Amino acid sequence: MEKLQTWFIVTLFIVTKYLQARTQNLNEQNSQLDPDPEFLGTISNVTFPAGREAILTCSVRNLGKNKVGWLRASDQTVLALQGRVVTHNARISVMHDDMHTWKLKISKLRESDRGCYMCQINTSPMKKQIGCIDVQVPPDIINEESSADMAVQEGEDATLTCKATGNPQPRVTWRREDGEMILLRKSGSRELMRVESFLGSSLKLMRLERRQMGAYLCIASNDVPPAVSKRVSLSVQFAPMVRAPSQLLGTPLGSDVQLECHVEASPSPVSYWLKGARAPSGFASVSNNNLEGGQPGPEMLLDGPKYAITEKRDGYRGVMLLTVRSFSPSDVGTYHCVSTNSLGRAEGTLRLYEIKLHPGISTINDDHLNFIGGLEDSNRNSASKTQRISYLVCLSTYFCLTTIVYYNYILFMSSKQLQQR
Repeated sequence: MEKLQTWFIVTLFIVTKYLQARTQNLNEQNSQLDPDPEFLGTISNVTFPAGREAILTCSVRNLGKNKVGWLRASDQTVLALQGRVVTHNARISVMHDDMHTWKLKISKLRESDRGCYMCQINTSPMKKQIGCIDVQVPPDIINEESSADMAVQEGEDATLTCKATGNPQPRVTWRREDGEMILLRKSGSRELMRVESFLGSSLKLMRLERRQMGAYLCIASNDVPPAVSKRVSLSVQFAPMVRAPSQLLGTPLGSDVQLECHVEASPSPVSYWLKGARAPSGFASVSNNNLEGGQPGPEMLLDGPKYAITEKRDGYRGVMLLTVRSFSPSDVGTYHCVSTNSLGRAEGTLRLYEIKLHPGISTINDDHLNFIGGLEDSNRNSASKTQRISYLVCLSTYFCLTTIVYYNYILFMSSKQLQQR
């Protein structure tokens, strides 16, 4: 009985070993017949502008009964399984061109589509590959974080800011709209250097001068068309400054004479002409019948048959012109060009006097405008020459009288020589 039990145990052991060997052999054969799935190459990263179409390609061999899926790598959201899309995003689709290739296609790319995507094989353990999509976005300027039009008083500082978004990060360049150079103050210096453009989101202008006034363009670009720009108007404000190029003018009776004043002011000033006593300090106190200390007040001149009043402006610069028609003795006197704005008031003073011509010299045409500037000769006909004299500013009464006597003597001698001929 013991021998029979021993024989049974030995036989069972031999059979078990045989079955184990047989099973192992079958497994090895099956392993050779169905190899594990593996990826062919890697998934290439791609870059496309927004609005275009992006495709990620995943190649697998020996897939067998396993399945291929696409997931968003950041949150493991399943997008597609084999050839079927499981997400509700209508812009996502999958293509299975051949037995080895699965493609994930995203149409009408948005900035939110930027990121990495996973191609996964459901083996145990799981196998995966990752490919990334970069979405290029054209630049856009953030108006809420950028400067609007501004007004700054002369001598103060100003900073123009321009914030832009996009992918890649946009470059911000500043230029002047009129094509002029940008004036920047050197660090620790009173000098201004001239540059065609400035690169940076913030343009700092220290101790502003009126020359820096104008419209500036903030241009954002990142090589993804189109580039965008924003216009920022910078107004440098200061009180008016008035300059009369010629303060003493002379003209014969009957001619037209033009008075001129140069004005610089910002904001744009209110400008007008006065005749008579020195202009009072306030515009509101000017009237035709104003009396001050027993003296007649200044008369405000209006555009009409007697006076032609015009003003030309170019930025903060302007020219005031007053034409007195048919000059008469009553027009002799003092004239004031006045300019005022919210920051102050300025005036220029001009003196208009009569030039008495010698009886032997023909009169000047009424339509001829007279300006300060010395002797002017003009040929009126082939028989004689007409001379006109404008006196320069006399710094003293003695010099003025001496000049008048000298020029009258010259006129007298010239007239006598003409009569002898």
